[in-house]
Amino acid sequence: MHYCIILLLNICLSPEPLPPDSLYKTKDLQDVIRHVFKAKSYKDTGQSHSNLSLLPSIGYNPSYGLDLGLILSGGKNYGDPSGTTFSIFNANVFVSSNGLASAEFKHNDFTNRNEWNLQGDYQVGRTISLDYGLGTGRPRQADESFVLNGLPVNLAPGEVPIQYTYFKFFEKVYHKIIKNFYGGMGFIFDGYGNIYRPGNSSVRHRSYNAMYSLKNGYPLNSYWANGILFNLQYNTRDHPNRPYKGIYADLVLRLNSTVLGSNHDAMLVKTELRKYWSLSEKNPEHVLAFWSWGEYLLNGSLPYLELPGTGGDDDARGGRPYTIGRFKGRSFYSNELEYRYPITENKLLSGIVFINAQTGSNQQKIKLLQRWNSGEGLGLRLLLNKYTRSNISADYGIGNYGTRGLFIALNETF
Repeated sequence: MHYCIILLLNICLSPEPLPPDSLYKTKDLQDVIRHVFKAKSYKDTGQSHSNLSLLPSIGYNPSYGLDLGLILSGGKNYGDPSGTTFSIFNANVFVSSNGLASAEFKHNDFTNRNEWNLQGDYQVGRTISLDYGLGTGRPRQADESFVLNGLPVNLAPGEVPIQYTYFKFFEKVYHKIIKNFYGGMGFIFDGYGNIYRPGNSSVRHRSYNAMYSLKNGYPLNSYWANGILFNLQYNTRDHPNRPYKGIYADLVLRLNSTVLGSNHDAMLVKTELRKYWSLSEKNPEHVLAFWSWGEYLLNGSLPYLELPGTGGDDDARGGRPYTIGRFKGRSFYSNELEYRYPITENKLLSGIVFINAQTGSNQQKIKLLQRWNSGEGLGLRLLLNKYTRSNISADYGIGNYGTRGLFIALNETF
């Protein structure tokens, strides 16, 4: 839910040196640390490299205040490397001087020969988001101030802050049907409580969240959206953190039910497509990447904070340079195109350029695909661990209505 400015620190836990392997010419942050401390006897191998990276983070935002956190990233191969996708996990915690906090754990695991794929996400915390209403392309949208990691540095007219406590949990299990094609199911529980809009009661009742909740029969201070997931997946990516080639396609049917504790029943479909083209055999890091993501409400209703929108993907990374939730709708679609390229010969530094567009519907006249908002920008990457292909990303983007933003995070956006 929240990303901070990251201070670089890496765990370097190394057994006895071994002969160099195929990545010995590629340098990452662990290699830089060893060079600085003159570890002359070090021989670079996958066994001598740690697969764990620990990153302290610090940031400031008027809504959060000063915040401090820790990010842990790691991975492991649980089978024959020639036929088993690398498994990864990420965990982070943070606390802020304004009383906000969060804890999150995500995993994406593959058993031997990719017979099973388990994906999960567990989040709990108290955070703040901005309430802009539904739909995209509204003609009288207020100009936005500078955005830092999903929140504006200063609030502009029309930006309504909402504080709330959240609990989010999902676990999906996929089984291989045929090569690269998987089917499965899972459960998802999303809860929002202690929803608070600063200001007097009349202002609170005029907020978009309150008006939508009253219109659709949701309480003003808390609600749940819990359901069952049915999934189909096609996956040929060579790595989940930083693919050089392959396709990832995911189709999810979600059925929210009052039997599971939802305030209302709902049926929606989520679609996701990621395609990666490596443009060079000599330097496979030259990659053209495409990402398409959407959620479509077929029946029933969703609570306001559960509606799909900017940054509504599982990693809350889509829609640069806009704030999280900047645009949302009963149905929502976005796509991004990115070119990735190495800068230094040793691959320690690389860069990206990107463009994107997003569209959402509302409950009145705005239909999906009718109005669009776009963004474009560029970024830098610092290779954190060459064996897990994890990196530190820093992106700067510009968008409509004067939007500008800087986004610093762990790993690629998609």
